[in-house]
Amino acid sequence: MEKIKVAIIICDRYHTCAGGKCFRALQNREGAFSIYKDKEVELAGYTTCGGCPGGNIEYAPEEMKKNGVTHVHLATGLVVGYPPCPRIDYFRKFITEKYGIKVIVGTHPIPEKYYITHSNLKTWKGELFKELIQPTLTDEQTRLKYN
Repeated sequence: MEKIKVAIIICDRYHTCAGGKCFRALQNREGAFSIYKDKEVELAGYTTCGGCPGGNIEYAPEEMKKNGVTHVHLATGLVVGYPPCPRIDYFRKFITEKYGIKVIVGTHPIPEKYYITHSNLKTWKGELFKELIQPTLTDEQTRLKYN
């Protein structure tokens, strides 16, 4: 079975997050981690972006790559925060271009309470955000489990 080493980069606003939802989703292969349904996965890195404007994005992936990371997940908090990170698309492109690491936007499924609020605010109406939330946009029952 193919083994994939992943890393998670979270928004620095949530720097005290213990990662519970992300780790549960990884274990259960839910949300953006559903792409690994039939694969062995090792979590090999976890850090913050370093705070706006994302200074850690320039350096952390280099260390992650040295440790065998092939996939970086930009945490769901970057798209569900109030407001969502305005640099997430740049982070995705930068990490891919500079380090050759596959970048996936999202970790755990979007919690229902965030889904409702952002839907009402029409936060995700543009094509870019429709693409960005797709890996973590699950059914209502799953979203409720992540409230």
